[in-house]
Amino acid sequence: MHTDRTSTTRFAVPVDAALRAAGWQPGRWDIKQAEIWADTLRDHTSPAGHRHAVFPAAVEAWAEFGGLHITPTGPGRQVAPAHLHIDPLHGLHMARTLGDLGRALDTEVSPLGAETDTQALLAIDTHGRVYALDHTGDWYLGPTIDQGIATLVSGIEPVRLTAG
Repeated sequence: MHTDRTSTTRFAVPVDAALRAAGWQPGRWDIKQAEIWADTLRDHTSPAGHRHAVFPAAVEAWAEFGGLHITPTGPGRQVAPAHLHIDPLHGLHMARTLGDLGRALDTEVSPLGAETDTQALLAIDTHGRVYALDHTGDWYLGPTIDQGIATLVSGIEPVRLTAG
């Protein structure tokens, strides 16, 4: 009997395969590590006094996907697929930048990780929307962590928020 694999997964097959190869599985939940990151970010103040926002959507994303090195398995659809490291400490020294983005979007933004090839910073807002920030500008990756990861791993062209 033939079964459609996509009907039983949250993600399209290539994204699911990349996540599973990185060590993710449904139900993965490392809240202890997520809380360590939350405390580290909360305790950090930039030299100019900027602080990180920490909120449930970020902590939940870190608990499920934190620590993963996600490597795409195929060619990108529109742009090169991104290699990801989900670790909010990539953004430790970016409190001001994330604060500025949050103000521009009328929300709070917390670090999520990085694209390891380009060093673009990945971020998440209080609604769970995902962004990438790099030297060319700020990019909207999707309305959820699932969509944000899928956009990057599938090589779907993101939407530009700002000019660099």
